[in-house]
Order: sequence, then C-alpha cells, then structure tokens
Amino acid sequence: MRGVRTAGGLGSAALVAVLAVGCGGGDGGLVVEGEAPAAPYAGPLWVEPQDPSAFEEDSVEAAEADAGAAALALECDGALYQGGGAGAWSEGDGGDDPEGGLRAYFDIDQPGLPEEGYRVEREDDGRVLFSLDVDGETKVAVIVAEDGPDRPGWGPETSAACDPAELPEDWADEQGYEFWTDADGGRVPVSEISSSEGSAHCDWQDADFLEIGRGLEIGRGLEIEIGSDADRALYARDPEGVLPGGMLTAPYDGDAELPADARDTGRHLGDRRLSLAADGATAYVRTPEGVEAWPLVVPGMGCA
Repeated sequence: MRGVRTAGGLGSAALVAVLAVGCGGGDGGLVVEGEAPAAPYAGPLWVEPQDPSAFEEDSVEAAEADAGAAALALECDGALYQGGGAGAWSEGDGGDDPEGGLRAYFDIDQPGLPEEGYRVEREDDGRVLFSLDVDGETKVAVIVAEDGPDRPGWGPETSAACDPAELPEDWADEQGYEFWTDADGGRVPVSEISSSEGSAHCDWQDADFLEIGRGLEIGRGLEIEIGSDADRALYARDPEGVLPGGMLTAPYDGDAELPADARDTGRHLGDRRLSLAADGATAYVRTPEGVEAWPLVVPGMGCA
C-alpha cells in the first residue's frame, strides 16, 4: 500500500515508536446489510492519481491525493486521518469476489481499522465502495477492484479513514485509545492530542506519553507552537524513572509550579487538565493533587 498516514494522530512516527496500540477486529460480520444512507456517495470511484511530490510529505493533502476516490467518499468532521492507494500483491492474495477483496485489504495492508460493520455503498464499472458509517456518515471508505496491474483477483484500490475519534467508540476503547475531551465533553481528534501508557515490551508501563500537534488551537484565535521544526511534539511522564537516561530533554517533575505564561488548552483527560509552556518545551498536567511537568522526548528516541 502506498499509504500516507497524516502527520497528526497516533499513526505519526514518534508515538508509534514508543506506544503499542492493537488493531484487531470485533466479533461481528465484516460486511453487513445495513441501511442505505440518506445521501449515498454519488462521485467517481476512480480518479487519476496525482504526483505526490506536489505536496508536503506526510501532509493531509498528500494523503488525500493518494487515497483518490476513497477520500472523496468520506464524511469526516475533521481532516482525513489516513489513506492510500494499492500496491502489488501475488496470485492467491486477492479475493474471489468484492467481499473477499475487502478481506484482502485487511490482510495485505494491516490498516489498524475496524474489521466489522462495512456495507456496500456503490458498485460501478468493476469497482465496489465499502463504507463504515457512524451515525449515518462514512468514516472509513475502501474501494476494491478486480485484476488491477500486478494485483490479481479482487483487492483494495484506494482507501481512506477519518480520525480514530470519529470511529465507533466500542472499537476505539478496545484498541486502548485515550481520548482527551474539549470543554463540551467531545472527543478531541488524536491528530491534535493523543496519549497512552508506555510499551510493556520495554517495561515502560509506569510511564505515560503525550503527543501534540503543531499549532494546537486553544480558543480565542490563539495557537501554541511546539518550539521545533517537527509537526508533532512528544512529552513523557516518568514518575518511576523507567525511561532510559538521555531520553528526556529535562527531568520529569511531579510537583511543579505552573508558569504564569503557560497556556490552558482547555483539553481534559478525566481529572487531568492540560496546559503548555509558551515555548512548547513542557506540558503541564494539572490533577487534583497538583501540577506535573512533562518534558519533551528527544527526537528519535523510542521503544525498539
């Protein structure tokens, strides 16, 4: 899969390096009958691919270009989260029919998306659009086709998905996503803020990681820059000192003072409330017990 997962979200390289989030399916059927949407997607199931070099690498625009018609079929509240076009596969990897082609998508691409509840939304000229809907809106779109170039049998041609915060709640809970909420209690996209405990593989379960997108909007037209050339900032909580030396840009402080120039993001995770230093160098997490200072993780450091 020539997939492009956008710079935001749990799929970004920094957080993937230190966290482990499962991607298994549920117990329901992969394809269901379902009810037709009030306004089915009426656009093309194929659009000519665009030159990826015309877009910033790992940008939303690059993902949309690579995802082609599948991106057009989405109904995201926010930006597209991940998407891509098909690569090659071998004889026997593809399916015998469109549903087999959808199964091949999960087997070949391992997209880390729900594996149940899809329905056929459109069939046109040898292509079939499978949609996963939430509250009547398409949040995952997979277009399968038969016998493409170096792709024998039925299989994925293009695919696209909205942010995990827009996907079914029971599936997201099973995968271990921790969703921060806004002032209204709504789930904040993981492309904006994502967090999880450290990987058990490296015995980091006593640490927590927090990833924030560049230019986090905090209301009243204000934005917080993260103070580096990266599109994402990764912070860590390490009260037990389980992270290796040199991984953090400063020591973790579990009893910190909130600087006067720190900005409240208005984002919550349970009883935690997030503020950021004006220069983005430290994340301040307020709890009922006080304020914790989470330092930045040195770029490139993670669980091998």
